[in-house]
Amino acid sequence: MRLLRTLLDRLEPHFDRGGKLELFYPLYESADTLFFTPGKVNRGTVHVRDGLDLKRMMIAVVIALMPVVFMAMYNTGLQAHRAIAAGATPLDRWQTRLFTALGFDFSTDLVACFVHGALYFIPVFAVGFAVGIGIEIATAMIRGHEVNEGFFVTGFLLPLTLPPTIPLWQVATGVAFGVIVGKEVFGGTGMNFLNPALTARAFLFFAYPAEISGDSPWIAADFVGVDGFTGATWLARAMGDGPETLGAVGSAAWWQAFIGLIPGSMGETSTLLCLVGAVILIATGIGSWRTMAGVTLGTAATVTLLNAVGSASSPAFGVPFGWHVVLGGWAFGTVFMATDPVSSAFTDKGRWVYGFGIGVMVVLVRVVNPAYPEGMMLAILFMNMFAPFIDHFVVQANIKRRVARHAQAQ
Repeated sequence: MRLLRTLLDRLEPHFDRGGKLELFYPLYESADTLFFTPGKVNRGTVHVRDGLDLKRMMIAVVIALMPVVFMAMYNTGLQAHRAIAAGATPLDRWQTRLFTALGFDFSTDLVACFVHGALYFIPVFAVGFAVGIGIEIATAMIRGHEVNEGFFVTGFLLPLTLPPTIPLWQVATGVAFGVIVGKEVFGGTGMNFLNPALTARAFLFFAYPAEISGDSPWIAADFVGVDGFTGATWLARAMGDGPETLGAVGSAAWWQAFIGLIPGSMGETSTLLCLVGAVILIATGIGSWRTMAGVTLGTAATVTLLNAVGSASSPAFGVPFGWHVVLGGWAFGTVFMATDPVSSAFTDKGRWVYGFGIGVMVVLVRVVNPAYPEGMMLAILFMNMFAPFIDHFVVQANIKRRVARHAQAQ
């Protein structure tokens, strides 16, 4: 690291103002910030000091995401191996050919599944990260600003919400749309009111529904005609045919879904590891427990109401709360998407309302709209738009109370 520090210090004059490479200073600064903390610090007693800056915040979120990332790679490989064992060998996929060339067999062994799953996850992650960082640097150069770490978490979040076989050019297109339209047009990190990762996910869903549709099968290869690996996802089956198609709550099927050993988008299957991430985010003060609790309460209240109402024509009305929280992107969205500190509510009371609204919306979309069983993405994006209004009314209510209290004191 000392050698790298020396090299960067020698290059810095060429990128500073007046240097030959002044235009590319954001490129130099992004590399410097990636490996080292800023060399400039506040001095004196006129500034509020805090050990948590943007870089440390992003790193903490990534640490919370690591268990989910590892599970995404393992489960992707596991689902591929299960399908191969059923007789649908994807010999035309380069991942399988490379996996075989490395000397692994198609077993359910931890290492074998992890390596095979990594061959699906890493290319999606690398393409998305390269495109996103490239756009961040380009916009910083155009505006003459420094590159911040705003895309760091988005680069991890987006691939975790995607199916493993999505074409890489679609990943690049989705990332470009999410970063530019969801964030940069509003001024960059801290100015956006929509979650960039969810904006990219929504664009891909509506632009290329055949590859990413929530009611289409999640498969680790292009299998056709293999029972259990084609047809609807577990969420679509529960919403379309009722929870009895998956087994009663408390059965082995529920625990399998809770742990995350089921088909689904790469990082959204494990509720257990999302809970681990929630503990880390709450302990570090980055993720709001009020938002998570609000989502849970909103989901529970709406599910209870719809279960009581019932429907003779729609089994989705009977899906219990226990299944809603372990299927689809509910847990992942609640922990990592809804708690985005930029696009969510800022006030404590506002976070309760914001989270509760997400919980209500996700159930309504899943149950009332049979064509689109997954509603977490739309619910969060919808409440992102209302978060500023929620905070406005909370602040105005506080002002009125303080004015009334001040008048009484006089």
